[in-house]
Amino acid sequence: MTDTIETLDVETPTSFAELGLAPELLRAVVSAGYTIPTPIQARAIPLVLRGRDVMGLAQTGTGKTAAFTLPIIQRLLGGPRRTRALVLTPTRELAVQVKEAFAGYAENSGLFVCDVYGGVPLGPQEVALRAGADVVVATPGRLLDHMERQNVVFDDLEVLVLDEADRMLDMGFAPQLNRIVAGIPKYRQTLLFSATMPPEVEALARKYLRKPFVVQVGLRTQAASTVSHAVYPVPRDRKCALLAELLRKTELDSVLVFTRTKHGADKVVRNLEREGIAALAMHADKSQGQRTDALDQFKKGTIRVLVATDIAQRGLDIAGISHVINYDVPAQPEDYVHRIGRTGRAAATGDAFTFMAADEISMVRLIEHTLGQPIPRISVPGYDFGTVAAD
Repeated sequence: MTDTIETLDVETPTSFAELGLAPELLRAVVSAGYTIPTPIQARAIPLVLRGRDVMGLAQTGTGKTAAFTLPIIQRLLGGPRRTRALVLTPTRELAVQVKEAFAGYAENSGLFVCDVYGGVPLGPQEVALRAGADVVVATPGRLLDHMERQNVVFDDLEVLVLDEADRMLDMGFAPQLNRIVAGIPKYRQTLLFSATMPPEVEALARKYLRKPFVVQVGLRTQAASTVSHAVYPVPRDRKCALLAELLRKTELDSVLVFTRTKHGADKVVRNLEREGIAALAMHADKSQGQRTDALDQFKKGTIRVLVATDIAQRGLDIAGISHVINYDVPAQPEDYVHRIGRTGRAAATGDAFTFMAADEISMVRLIEHTLGQPIPRISVPGYDFGTVAAD
């Protein structure tokens, strides 16, 4: 792989009108409420429009989805009704989000987008695939099911997108990716987007991309500058009481709470409900219908508190999340960056609170070391466990 690594100047964004997008796409962008492209969009979109393979590296919440959906739609406009683009994502939730992005920008274009993921019956997906989709957005396992049943043919595929590639490898999808790529045309445009670039992702890029242009925005462990951070020292058995106390404040109007385990998420929801605070849990033990319903209610504001495991740390593009609360400190600094990336998205501001028990001090220090800056401590009377607040 021949790399050209370019770190973008985030101080000088380009207007969407200068990116080479078709007038109908510019109108769709304006209708979506966007006026200035993010750095990853400003650099990646012209390259994708020129047919280059691109490896986009940017932290969570920087607009990677539009960086590939917009130029792909432009490429497909006015073309034949064949499956010409395939987007692979690690999770069902991200597949739905990407499909919605395509549908929104391609409204009135005549393009048909189909999403394919597990946890739901094969039948309706088979019907949609056989009817012919211009774009297929899929999780690897379910897509292989359909490929083995010959429900979809990729003979005319022009673009392959690997979205959240690092997460796909973390989840063990490398064998499925190899099988899928073996079944699609060799000569194609390939786009890989990732929040981090561990050696496994670099190896994947070398295997699948041809002389890619590497667009890098920020450091791989850099948190979004639009997010304010705070650590609350609190005994473990007082965390739920502190959470309820904070949630009674009106400024916490849309709150995503992260726990380490599925059991912990359910327990937090039960405790909040006892305090009279409505909340829903989202984790891998929930059915796809339950997870979709929880997300819909959270998006609509029917509930203002969603409690999730790290299934939600990537790919959830929900406007207006005011606060992310790490009920449990994440074990890896990169997970902290991905979690808090759910707020402060697309230049909006947000707050990230972390509840730190005494046995989690070392993990917080590791996060601070990785970020290159201390995180302010906030002492709440009745909850602070003492000297840690001044640490």
